[in-house]
Amino acid sequence: MNILSWNKPQLERLAGKPGRLPHALLIHGRQGIGKVSFACGLAQSLLCESPSAGLACGRCPACGWFESSNHPDFRLIEPGGLTAAEEEEQGAGKGSARILIEQIRELADFINVSSHRGGPKVVLIQPAEALNVNAANALLKNLEEPPAGTLFLLVAHRIHFLLPTIRSRCQQIALAAPEPAAAIDWLRAQGAEDPALVLAHTGNSPLLARELAEREYWQQRDSFLAHIAVPGFDALAAAEQVSGYAVRDIAGWLQKWTFDLIFQKYLGKVRYNPDRAAAISMLAAQIDPLRVLHFHREVLRLQRVIDHPLNPRLLIEQLLLDYAGALSTGATAGNRAF
Repeated sequence: MNILSWNKPQLERLAGKPGRLPHALLIHGRQGIGKVSFACGLAQSLLCESPSAGLACGRCPACGWFESSNHPDFRLIEPGGLTAAEEEEQGAGKGSARILIEQIRELADFINVSSHRGGPKVVLIQPAEALNVNAANALLKNLEEPPAGTLFLLVAHRIHFLLPTIRSRCQQIALAAPEPAAAIDWLRAQGAEDPALVLAHTGNSPLLARELAEREYWQQRDSFLAHIAVPGFDALAAAEQVSGYAVRDIAGWLQKWTFDLIFQKYLGKVRYNPDRAAAISMLAAQIDPLRVLHFHREVLRLQRVIDHPLNPRLLIEQLLLDYAGALSTGATAGNRAF
């Protein structure tokens, strides 16, 4: 059971009262803080046949089956593009596939029979916002009339994407991000070269930060920021230079960069790009914050469809043209492509 230190106290509180848990828990919080490992740890603890202080012992047959993904009283439901080992920590793009109604219907034989080991049955669904409309409605029927002895664990990175009716039928468990010092220590132990920077870049999401250790990512990010940090830069020339970069990365860099411009303008602080604080401060002094804020919101909206652009090159060009327009106080930004 691999539970991160900052989540362990809350897990101990929950696992210590198995007979008093509701039939459905909705575990939510920002992406990359260990929600899936938390939910798996809770499931294993509830199924463990020799728990210690409420937590899984890791030695009994039930723990052995769970850790080998063979426990007969546990079901994991996730998009077809994910495996049990691929948690939310592997990046936002991984969860773009959908959970289908057939996957929920297949639970019928599981939840309507007695447990094999005489204990509870546990269903873990992650990420819950990947449920398509039909799958969500099928799940809702089970949550409205919960089968005896079955506990549903839903993990959500974006709780507002879930149907209100699903949210209302679950007890919500909010996991908080760790204290930066604890997260930096953890990242340093994981071998991160600049843990403070990668943690800031992911908004204090240490498991996402760990996944950004690849040198190519940082080289591309540095190259991209060098282009957009210059007032009056040539958007089309910059788009040509970065045309081979992932669209999701470019949108993410723009999102964080424009947030920092606005943050610096109003509060004199930088959140995501502390290594570029001087350039952000100089640029922020020249911007119209409302124009940049409008562009920032457009990039946020784009995140929902970013994985499947019809023409990546055209989208990159339009993003940079619109960003250049947002920086220009005298010119009108180009027509939005999103």
